[in-house]
Amino acid sequence: MNHRLHIRFEQLEHATSRLLQTAREMGDQSHLSPGAGQWSAAQVVQHLLAAESGIQDYIEKKVLQAEGLEKSSVGGFLRSRLLRVLLRVPFLKFKAPKRLAELTPDTVPPLSQLQHDWDGTRRRLERLLNEFPSQLLNRSIFRHPRSGMLTIYQTLDFMVDHVLHHQRQLGRIQQALKSQPAAVRKSA
Repeated sequence: MNHRLHIRFEQLEHATSRLLQTAREMGDQSHLSPGAGQWSAAQVVQHLLAAESGIQDYIEKKVLQAEGLEKSSVGGFLRSRLLRVLLRVPFLKFKAPKRLAELTPDTVPPLSQLQHDWDGTRRRLERLLNEFPSQLLNRSIFRHPRSGMLTIYQTLDFMVDHVLHHQRQLGRIQQALKSQPAAVRKSA
């Protein structure tokens, strides 16, 4: 893995560890929704796991089609930067893409199982990055549903920002659950 990929991978590892720690600290409340139509912390973790797995599937498929990949454009760079900025705005919320939302069911396994699954997914990402062809580093490799085609560097930046975006969501979930009366939390 080249140095630039390694730095981004380490940032992703750190952000993910922090998010999982926050979810674990919630204990039994990690599976409670703060309100109607809102995800629980465990559902957020499941969403991120499904997103990362889907990104890897897409990239693995594109690596096999290497000769057809286009070079990154200035427009792609600008859209990538805009996506990063928008994901960092604390009060902005985004609706999950329909395909990804369908992969986040109402019932989710225990956090320990999600973490185990994510560890496997992350090791798969590490292998993918270790074997990533150097001639594809500046090629468009992943299609983000809103910002379009991204390079592998931009994809990893998005993945880090995506986890950080949902870290703030876990903070909001924690606050909402703390402010609910105990009787409401038990019935949720």
